[in-house]
Amino acid sequence: MTDSALVLVANAGDGSISVFRFEDERMTRLAVTEGLAGCSTFAVDAARDLVYAGVKGSKEGEPAGVLTLALDRESGRLEPRSRLDLPDGGMNYLALTRDGTGLLGAAYSGGYGISCPINDGVVGDPVSRVEFANLHAVVPSTDGRYAYFVSLGDDLVAQYALDDDLALVPLDPETVGAPEGSGPRHLVLNAAQDAVYVLTEFSGEVLHYARDTAHGTLRLVGAATAYDRTKGLAHSTFGADPMAGHLIWGADLHFGADERYLWATERTESTLAAVAVAPDGGVTAPSRFFVTEPQPRGFALSADGRFLVAAGERSTTVSLYAVDGDALDLLQQVETGGGANWVRFA
Repeated sequence: MTDSALVLVANAGDGSISVFRFEDERMTRLAVTEGLAGCSTFAVDAARDLVYAGVKGSKEGEPAGVLTLALDRESGRLEPRSRLDLPDGGMNYLALTRDGTGLLGAAYSGGYGISCPINDGVVGDPVSRVEFANLHAVVPSTDGRYAYFVSLGDDLVAQYALDDDLALVPLDPETVGAPEGSGPRHLVLNAAQDAVYVLTEFSGEVLHYARDTAHGTLRLVGAATAYDRTKGLAHSTFGADPMAGHLIWGADLHFGADERYLWATERTESTLAAVAVAPDGGVTAPSRFFVTEPQPRGFALSADGRFLVAAGERSTTVSLYAVDGDALDLLQQVETGGGANWVRFA
């Protein structure tokens, strides 16, 4: 990655988003935009320089919502453009689909997922809504015809076709199970669109689902652990305190270069590790682990997979790494803000 890029980091504790210039293997903070209460997710439309940020409700009675922010690539400033109110609770995950004309969202506390149209940067009212316990993430297929939600509370992946108006139409079956008590949290689709991988919070596994590319349906076919088994971590449960009980606490999941590895974070031991992905899509547990920012919830890789930026919920810095296969080399730590938990390159 030779050209300069931007890295955006949400600091939920401070209610802000930091914007960094990434150039010559260094990050320089350009600006911090405040007034984004509890922001812990955003989606970037790089083609239009728009950022869709999920915010929580305010003490003054303003409901949770999604803010559309215009990104100035020179200054790093984010300027509000419009807002969609969400009186039933804020989003924990946002994803764009159909070249930025649709927005998908998952609300953990509210237990609901939505699909919304976007017109010139304005997010319209939801055209569809689904409900499962503690929905944590949603991703669309590359062609914008399907969407997949993970429910941490119900241990499942919910699967839908996206109609022409972005309505969510259940597939048959509507849901595919995950191991009981595993707590599905985040998910990714591979480039070939024939596999979906899910990271579980309570069991710390990467689940491999085969995907029918003609019909969009999933089938669980394998799994591998993604946490350091030498540390004595125990299986977690809903409502438990992972730090007090020294329990598994899986968080985020992203593909590395050429999709040979799936990088995953575990928060109790504050590790990053790469799950190997075989040519047939099968997964193998990591052979080494890298201690990173304290309680690493979110991270992201550059488009070419050569660099990784990780944030920690108990840190005010982010770490920049060079990536070599399943290895990380720390290049820099830079200040961002309190409760940093979401990272994206733009």
